[in-house]
Amino acid sequence: MTQGKLIIFSAPSGAGKTTIVKHLLKKFPTLSFSISATTRESRGDEEHEKDYYFISKEDFLHKVAHQEFVEFEEVYNGTFYGTLRSEIERIWNTGKHVIFDIDVEGGLRLKRKYEDDALAIFVQPPSLEVLKERLTGRGTDSNEKLQERFIKAEKELNYAEKFDVILKNFELETACKEAEQLVGDFINNK
Repeated sequence: MTQGKLIIFSAPSGAGKTTIVKHLLKKFPTLSFSISATTRESRGDEEHEKDYYFISKEDFLHKVAHQEFVEFEEVYNGTFYGTLRSEIERIWNTGKHVIFDIDVEGGLRLKRKYEDDALAIFVQPPSLEVLKERLTGRGTDSNEKLQERFIKAEKELNYAEKFDVILKNFELETACKEAEQLVGDFINNK
C-alpha cells in the first residue's frame, strides 16, 4: 500500500474521541495511530513517541518553516499541535491506514487535504454540561485551563456539520459499535 486511508476523529476535549479511537485500534489491525507533535508538557503517564512527539516551540516552528507538517495549529495560546508528514508516511509504509485523534480544526484541514481518502468523524457529546463535568472530573487541568477548554469546546461544537459523519457519544458502548461500522465500511470500500 503506497497510500492508505485516513480516519479522522475530532471533537472537543472530553467528548470521548480518544476512548473510541483506542477501541478501534484493538478491533482493526489494519489501523495505526497517528502520533501528533506538540509543544505542551506531557501529562500524567504520557510518553514521548507513543502518545505525542513532545518538542520545543523552537523545534516546532522550525518544522513549520520547512513544511514538515500536513496541518498544525496553535490550539491554545502558546501551545502548538500538528501532524507531521513523516508520521503519515511512516504508517502508510507499514501497509496500514492512519487513524487520528485530533482537534476539530486540524481534522477539517486533513479532510480538505486528503478529500475522498479521508473519513472525518465528529464525536458529539450529550451536552456541553456533560463535557464540562468530564473535563473537570479528569483533575488534570487548572481552573484557568478548564475555562480555556470550555470556551474552545463551545466554539468547536459549531463545526460538527462540516464533518462527513456526526457520531453521537451519548452512550459509549453504542458509539463504539457505530464507529466500528463506519470505519469498517470505509476501509473496505474501494
